[in-house]
Amino acid sequence: VVCLVAYHIFFMLFVWSYWKTIFTLPMNPSKEFHLSYSDKESLEREPRGESQQEVLRRAAKDLPIYTRTMSGAIRYCDRCHLVKPDRCHHCSICDKCILKMDHHCPWVNNCVGFSNYKFFLLFLAYSLLYCLFIAATDLQYFIKFWTNGLPDTQAKFHIMFLFFAAAMFSVSLSSLFGYHCWLVSKNKSTLEVFRAPIFRHRTDKNGFSLGFSKNLRQVFGDEKKYWLVPVFSSLGDGCSFPTCLVNQDPEQASTPGALNSTSKNENHLFPAKPLRDSQSHLLTDTPSWSETSGKAEKGKIGMSNPALTMENET
Repeated sequence: VVCLVAYHIFFMLFVWSYWKTIFTLPMNPSKEFHLSYSDKESLEREPRGESQQEVLRRAAKDLPIYTRTMSGAIRYCDRCHLVKPDRCHHCSICDKCILKMDHHCPWVNNCVGFSNYKFFLLFLAYSLLYCLFIAATDLQYFIKFWTNGLPDTQAKFHIMFLFFAAAMFSVSLSSLFGYHCWLVSKNKSTLEVFRAPIFRHRTDKNGFSLGFSKNLRQVFGDEKKYWLVPVFSSLGDGCSFPTCLVNQDPEQASTPGALNSTSKNENHLFPAKPLRDSQSHLLTDTPSWSETSGKAEKGKIGMSNPALTMENET
């Protein structure tokens, strides 16, 4: 009875998370990131180069974006005709831009991104538990198969196949689940591991990392009662993310001494707080942006992007 109850619990959670991963539509950038009709016309009229970048800078001046291309230009998708939000990428299979895209998974026939990344992690976790449970309960009969302790029927071959299948899936799932747990702890996506995000002054592979606890909360949410349930509880809107570029070491973001010493560095002029209020409470414990920028941002939701302001000045 205990084994049957445990089996159906694991199976229900596995199917639930798998269903949510497959049928949760990936989130696309909001309308404010799409170019207006006049901006599209201006972009088409202008020759490629600095003149086009000037059009994009003008269109993106009120948007909370901090990442750039390898050449330092505004990230723009010429297929979707929009300024790409931070951590957003265009999926060639879905043919649209996906917020915080991790990868396109053929196993679920869907893009794994901001809207379903938590479901994908739970799917890996519960499928791993499901396979381990089957392998553990089948182990005694698998041993009897090799010691000739089972009746000579067709069922013994089913037992052997079941154990090998569950064991092999357990090995592959454990490596994949461990890899994504590491990504969550560092607040990275699979795409960002292969190509680190590029900010205004430099490339920083840990630019979005806020420390283990806050990185975990960004994916699973603040309320722990929802962490193990396949319901959406991730923080933010997927379009803006707090950065930790005022610190060399993202794991020391809560150290006041480190903040005072590194905030004076001219290469770290980005505020750790984004322009969206939806992410700000991740950093309310120890504010890591400068006092002047904090006062300027208070009560303003559409102010100019500091990164773009610096670029215009230089």
